[in-house]
Amino acid sequence: MKIKCPKCSNNTAILSDDFTDVKCGSCNLNISYSEYIKYIAYNDNQYSDILGDYQNTNYVSEETLDNWE
Repeated sequence: MKIKCPKCSNNTAILSDDFTDVKCGSCNLNISYSEYIKYIAYNDNQYSDILGDYQNTNYVSEETLDNWE
């Protein structure tokens, strides 16, 4: 999927099909999707509320479904 490149501001960055990597052919950007979200949120006021939403849903749990009753 084509998305806005946070480094060179061209619409040439490519988000991988599994939503893990963001790559730009124009400026050779190669970062993870979570780094992309943070970069956009901190540097573009239009998207500043995304970081809070992303942090609230991106958590790691030590429990598995087997532990639930």
